[in-house]
Amino acid sequence: MEFLHWQYFIALDSDLEIVSRYVEISQENYRTYSIQFVSLLLSACSEIDVVAKVLSKLIDPNLKPSRGSFLTISDYQKTIIGKFPKFHTTKIHIPRHEIQLIPWKLWKSKNVPQWWTSYNCVKHQRDSFYKEANLENTINAVAGLFVMVLYLYTHNNRLNVESVPSPKFFAVDPLYETGLRWANTVHYITPDQLANTT
Repeated sequence: MEFLHWQYFIALDSDLEIVSRYVEISQENYRTYSIQFVSLLLSACSEIDVVAKVLSKLIDPNLKPSRGSFLTISDYQKTIIGKFPKFHTTKIHIPRHEIQLIPWKLWKSKNVPQWWTSYNCVKHQRDSFYKEANLENTINAVAGLFVMVLYLYTHNNRLNVESVPSPKFFAVDPLYETGLRWANTVHYITPDQLANTT
């Protein structure tokens, strides 16, 4: 399947659009938790782990874990930020609800995002951390996946908007779309690519 990881993100984007019919997407509801948010959080973060590994190996084919036997989120951070210094600045919007997210902003200071820590707690100790599968962590995790797949598929080139399904729940910052819609030449770009064109 072409753009496999993008398709997976689109499925989660669609799931969040459905959830928004039952839980209003607003800061007042950020602490709302549910079994559906558990499912979405686990799915999004598991896919982030896969995509981050693929992207990191594209950047450094000889990448080895800094500790232990497996690559970690810290290994991905070092590799991805090393190649794409503006990765952590990528803004994702939820236009219908007037929310802006910067899911990887803590990578600037080499810290792990709170939603990633919550994911690990929910994954390994769900009985104690069930409430961490909440709206805030879930939308940030899926937005984090959006950023990761955006970088994966624009790693060597711009991504034509017409070649992939558009998300319905999330949107990239308007700065990350270039071209002319009437000519079908709109491309997704990243903050790093944008910095290189200015």
